[in-house]
Amino acid sequence: MNTAIILLSCPDKPGLIAELTNFITYNNGNIVYLDQYVDHTEEVFFMRMEWSLDKFLIAPEKIEEYFETLYAQKHQMQFKIYFTDRKPRMAIFVSKMSHCLYDMLARYTSGEWAVDIPLIVSNHEDLRPAAERFGIPYHVFPINKENKAELEPQELKILKDNNIDFIVLARYMQIISEDMIKAYPNKIINIHHSFLPAFVGAKPYHAAYARGVKLIGATSHYVTADLDAGPIIEQDVTRITHKDTVEDLVTKGKDLEKIVLSHAVQKQIEHKILAFKNKTIIFN
Repeated sequence: MNTAIILLSCPDKPGLIAELTNFITYNNGNIVYLDQYVDHTEEVFFMRMEWSLDKFLIAPEKIEEYFETLYAQKHQMQFKIYFTDRKPRMAIFVSKMSHCLYDMLARYTSGEWAVDIPLIVSNHEDLRPAAERFGIPYHVFPINKENKAELEPQELKILKDNNIDFIVLARYMQIISEDMIKAYPNKIINIHHSFLPAFVGAKPYHAAYARGVKLIGATSHYVTADLDAGPIIEQDVTRITHKDTVEDLVTKGKDLEKIVLSHAVQKQIEHKILAFKNKTIIFN
């Protein structure tokens, strides 16, 4: 089914749902999904609506113009329209750890995700065989603190040349610059363990083991200029006992990272995330 999806937010007021759904039905559209939420603290209305375009009277290229004129200006509305006949284009950034990359590539090649992956970017050669196995171009930019200002513009160019919609950091061990964050606002998804800020450093699982933690977790979030403090998309935890070794913690942590990151990416592909301030609205 060829459908259109709109994600929107605006100051809350009575009658918004009726007014917006009437726009669809009046133009001969069939609503196939509708979810809405009101933040009563901020007094903001959020909605995701999807409708069939099979008999819709407005041409797809005109829908945004109509909506801007009829509703966005009137209701101080922020909105974005997507069409399901166009797959989002995702770039994956990796370093040396492969668990998240292989999980995503398996979901991609099995047809689980309606997404295109035109390229994989890395700061190391280690995972080139994985990219080649799946037939995806692999580009290495050996970025470090000294050459970041020189190489990151080259990364941005290759992303632009490939019409990338969003980026996934699949355990990419480099800090993203503000220039790239500004180029892809709320479009860079990161994954990390949930020990921060309690257990910092290169061996957080060892530190957690020494402390005798009973829960470990993983967090996926949008990247902002505040390191690891962007809007959270997905989280999960698993229990730990005194019988678990450091190796057990690492294995369980990697499993969580794969699942949490993939859930976040799936929501992004399905256009079910709205970022507001430093939070996210996740539509079911």
